[in-house]
Amino acid sequence: MITIFCGMNISSKNPEAMVQFYTEVLGIPALANKSPEASGQLNYDGTEIGFDPMQTRIFIWDENKWGKSNTGTVTFVFKCDDIDATYQSIKEKGVDIDPPISTQYGGKELILKDPDGNKVLILPVSMI
Repeated sequence: MITIFCGMNISSKNPEAMVQFYTEVLGIPALANKSPEASGQLNYDGTEIGFDPMQTRIFIWDENKWGKSNTGTVTFVFKCDDIDATYQSIKEKGVDIDPPISTQYGGKELILKDPDGNKVLILPVSMI
């Protein structure tokens, strides 16, 4: 039987921009696919990002080389310790982002899009 959900594949025509968005703007570490020929630099040919290799990860594939691994866009949901500080940090990195919104259920959420148009929803740790 299935014992773990390890991650999600997405493909991008510009995988380098996608990986840089998630690692440099959102601070999600790259976990795998470093090229030994390029002194350990990412090769952007299938990069694994996430916080722990034993937890759910996002696999970003080069669509130009491997074809499309997903159809349409997806929504990624992340959590943060301080939604207002996270907003400020992302905004300071030059990302076009609206301030956090208050929701009907009494919480706050931050919504933005990655370079390929996938929705990124950021919630405070205290939410679901």
